[in-house]
Amino acid sequence: MYKASLTLVLILCVANAYSNINRIAVGDFSRMDLSGWDEKSFSGTTDYKIASEEGQKHLQANANAAASALFKKIKVDLNETPYLNWSWRVDKSLTPINEQTKQGDDYAARIYVIVKRGLMPWKTNALNYVWSSNVQPPVSWPNAYTEKAVMIPLRNQNDSDSWKVEKVNVKQDFKKYFGLDIDRIDGVAIMTDTDNSQSQAIASYGDIYFTAN
Repeated sequence: MYKASLTLVLILCVANAYSNINRIAVGDFSRMDLSGWDEKSFSGTTDYKIASEEGQKHLQANANAAASALFKKIKVDLNETPYLNWSWRVDKSLTPINEQTKQGDDYAARIYVIVKRGLMPWKTNALNYVWSSNVQPPVSWPNAYTEKAVMIPLRNQNDSDSWKVEKVNVKQDFKKYFGLDIDRIDGVAIMTDTDNSQSQAIASYGDIYFTAN
């Protein structure tokens, strides 16, 4: 009996160790952990805070004619863990706007992945996974301000008011959208912004993490 129990403990320890190795935490919001996240304001300040719903913690973002992002510098080996996972929900959506213009470059929810391409801060490429305000957005489009960022809609107006779970292959997406064979990312950011449309949006974000598959 003791030997069987010891074997089970060892199996669980190995499984947990394997899980930890193959899961790279970026945002542990369910644990009320915001360590390592810095805020960058572009126009005003989006209100980011840990919120609770039925005992579950998550990050809530409220932007009222404002735009600021939470950014975390983190190195992730995409050869080992290429998949980015998260859950999100739009609680107050934007009215449909032309997101391909500077006047419409607002999103109720977005998560973007950044890769440095040189020493200068503007030498970057970014994948923007967004929650579009339009019912049938295009498959993707260049950011209205820079060709170094691509906007990839995963959700739209039809998906609002309910939690959605996402899994994307970041390594494949950098190859698909930029033609770049990227081995490592340099950061992940969260942004709910409404400065261009001068409106309000509220979104919720669950834990963010990378996995091997």
